[in-house]
Amino acid sequence: MLKIDRINRQILRELLRDGRLPNTELADKVGLSPSACLRRVQELERHGVIKGYRAVLDPVAMGVGFVAYVTVGLSDHTKAAQEGFERSVALYDEVRECHNITGTVEYLLRVEADDLIAYKRFHTDKLGTLPQVHQIVTHVVMGSSKDERA
Repeated sequence: MLKIDRINRQILRELLRDGRLPNTELADKVGLSPSACLRRVQELERHGVIKGYRAVLDPVAMGVGFVAYVTVGLSDHTKAAQEGFERSVALYDEVRECHNITGTVEYLLRVEADDLIAYKRFHTDKLGTLPQVHQIVTHVVMGSSKDERA
């Protein structure tokens, strides 16, 4: 297991802010030589601490005008029901995140759609038709004061 020391934490913090930061700038920010910094980044990648790099997209520019968190309760609490549900939602472009959670329901989804009408079609024609689904509760996002997902 890789030790995450103070310098590795600094490297990770800087890469979270800007995953395209050139190695020379990253090295300067964390107080290392470029070669030492690159070795550390490669080690973090090799050990799976850094799983990848992503582009952060502007939802409005992408035509996404509706975002909701949706809780889903299943009618059957078996492994087969969970696996079937997960396979189904993995195929839906509207579902940006799917989390198996504890509590009164089994899943929390982050759903993006063009607008309310498109979300209603997703809710009724896709999510609502899955045989495992017993309960759907939608929480519409009205604004996001903090969002650090990349």
